Amino acid sequence: MAGYLDEYGVSDARRERLRRRIIIWGVLAVIIGASAFFYFRNWGEERAIDRFLTLLQQQKYQEAYQQWRTPDSAKFYPPEKFAEDWGANGVYKNAAGLQIRIVDSCNTGVVFDMAYPGADDFGLWVERQTKTISFYPWPRCPGPHLHIWEFLKSRFGGGG
Repeated sequence: MAGYLDEYGVSDARRERLRRRIIIWGVLAVIIGASAFFYFRNWGEERAIDRFLTLLQQQKYQEAYQQWRTPDSAKFYPPEKFAEDWGANGVYKNAAGLQIRIVDSCNTGVVFDMAYPGADDFGLWVERQTKTISFYPWPRCPGPHLHIWEFLKSRFGGGG
């Protein structure tokens, strides 16, 4: 014969399990959401740089120059100067030798710290709205930097 105390605490235990599951799923959702944000926040700008480097490797210099094109391009960085830097006889003629060291998010764009054998590191800027590429005077955005991804890669392999 079942007593009335046999079911005592069952609903409390169910409620506690439900609460625990909600908390665990909530924490997992926040972790996944934050990870996705940090992974995809510069997606478009990274694709713009990849496309630029691919065009240089394919020696499609005019198409690559179109990614630099702004109303002031002809005055400040004409196609002749672009060819002098990036062309077949240019300083950075071997586009396959270019390496992205650090990707740094700024307010209105992204700075890519680029390395090239035999040259100093330099920054390439990609404007967020237009995906226009230009040189950046520094290889990093001004201000403090928190680079969790680079730290994890340096600690657990895969980064150099």
